Amino acid sequence: MKNMSKNNRRSGGDRFSRSAQYAPFDKIDGSHPFKFAVPDGYVEYRVKTRHGGEVFYFNFELAKEMGLLPVAHRHVLNKRLCEKLLETFSIEVINEYDVENSVAVSPSEIRAEQYMATRYLQLQHPGRAGLTSGDGRSIWNGCFTGRGVTWDISSCGTGVTCLSPATAHEGRYFKSGDKNASYGSGRGDLLDGVGAALMSDIFQRSNITTERTLLLIGYPDGTSVNVRTAKNLLRPAHFFHHLKQGRYDRLKAAVDFYIDRQVDNGEWLVVYGKNRYPAMLDHVAHAFGRMAARLESDYIFCWMDWDGDNILSDGGIIDYGSLRQFGLFHNEYRYDDAERMSTTITEQKNKAKYIVQTFSQLTDYLISGKKRPIKEFSDAPAIKIFLNVFSQTRNELLLYKMGFNESHVKLYLRDENGAKLIDEFRRLFSTFERAKSGRGIYAVGDGISWDAVFCMRDILRELPVWFQADGDWMTAEHFIDVMRSDYADEKDVSITPYRRRQVRVFQKAYWSIIQKMASLVGESEYALLDEMVPRSVVINRYERVTGDALIYVAKQLIELDKSVNKTALHQMFAGFVEQQILIPEVANKVSRLRGQGKLARTYKGFFRVIRECREGL
Repeated sequence: MKNMSKNNRRSGGDRFSRSAQYAPFDKIDGSHPFKFAVPDGYVEYRVKTRHGGEVFYFNFELAKEMGLLPVAHRHVLNKRLCEKLLETFSIEVINEYDVENSVAVSPSEIRAEQYMATRYLQLQHPGRAGLTSGDGRSIWNGCFTGRGVTWDISSCGTGVTCLSPATAHEGRYFKSGDKNASYGSGRGDLLDGVGAALMSDIFQRSNITTERTLLLIGYPDGTSVNVRTAKNLLRPAHFFHHLKQGRYDRLKAAVDFYIDRQVDNGEWLVVYGKNRYPAMLDHVAHAFGRMAARLESDYIFCWMDWDGDNILSDGGIIDYGSLRQFGLFHNEYRYDDAERMSTTITEQKNKAKYIVQTFSQLTDYLISGKKRPIKEFSDAPAIKIFLNVFSQTRNELLLYKMGFNESHVKLYLRDENGAKLIDEFRRLFSTFERAKSGRGIYAVGDGISWDAVFCMRDILRELPVWFQADGDWMTAEHFIDVMRSDYADEKDVSITPYRRRQVRVFQKAYWSIIQKMASLVGESEYALLDEMVPRSVVINRYERVTGDALIYVAKQLIELDKSVNKTALHQMFAGFVEQQILIPEVANKVSRLRGQGKLARTYKGFFRVIRECREGL
């Protein structure tokens, strides 16, 4: 009897311990200090439990980083953890349609706290002042402070709100799940959620600022709740709608809230008084200059526009629904959003510049109390900072892709003659990079495109190997053959006298940079090439995921979930992400998914498709 009693006590203690370790999730209950800071910046909703969900994916590493899980917690979705995740996040708003139609909800299903859908500017809405726009199918779960850092947490797919474009266009409220109107469903899509979870993890580990996926909850109808988090989820659009409406007090409250969070999280230095607004503008100009250059350099399509909606205020990526990573510089691709076409990769720079221009107007307004026309800020000092940072970052990234390490890149760009050489080389590089197929513009699955014909990653990977082997200049025929894409026909890659001359000038400029770098770091050209070759092989890896390949991988993971346990599924997630971290210092340390059977075959299938789609959208 004593032993049985002791065992019972131990069992009860284990249950208590397991419950206690998940207690941090209880703090995520809809409360958020933004409600008090900006009382008119949101619409508040009661929420109810949504049944039938299953935890599809949980980001253990992120949860530990946030302090939601103990560091020693195994990467296993045990029953109690799943229950806690569903209890916390499997929710749906009780919206205006439900209230108007007296939809019955059991009181026991309604959460105690109300959750907010934030207001922000959005070009899908009529007018340009943000009077009706904001979180149309999302709510903020709240924020969580752990390990000295505060994180915002929001969920997409929690039901349609009055801030949906559908309500603004049709003048009526919608039932969550309604599929008869664009933007009227309020549901998330599991396929989109899986793609976002994969891509955001790849970006974050590749040092690209982004929101991150904490959790995916899947439902039998293929919909999902996608839980996202970042240290600050406010977008420029959260400020711009107050600016457009000329609401000084609301604008000041929102900006002050944002700055305070950045300072409290250690992202910015403490700045007091009115100097805090110019300091914010300086941060914004630098962040958007860096991000715009990174997007263009890495062929990442992120629909930036004047509204400041699809980007975070620190330049971070948000909303992966229309985001794509291209294999080539498909700079004429546009996403078709039913009523409008998106910007292109090259137009993203000017859209980012306009966001900085708007922040200049905003900052002047906060300091002076007078709102001046936006056109008066077209040559603002912050614009010059943005352009300088953009140009500098593009050069840094090109040198890095050539295979130079970060310390070499910094040393090189401090040299005036070196900077001139990389400027010249970048112009030559761009000539080939932006060459387009004679086919012209045509329709693709989600928009329009015009194919690029050269894969510049291939020539950056192969050229240092060629020179390392003491090769002479590549012939124009060989050079073009190395980087020719499957999109090119014979006419697109014909060797004209002009192109033959460009091939030779390209290689000479490339070699001049190597010579300059060698003199700066005190090495021979061939010793430097020995360092560059393995780096460029990783950075310019042949199997680099594109948007089309990512859709395939996401579909396969959803299908795989039906036949394997969650631990194996998470292993597939992690293995796939690790293979897409194209950073030489990291690539040598990542684990490899080994073994035989279905998982190994599926994994190999991923990379077969990545190879097939490597040049696409």
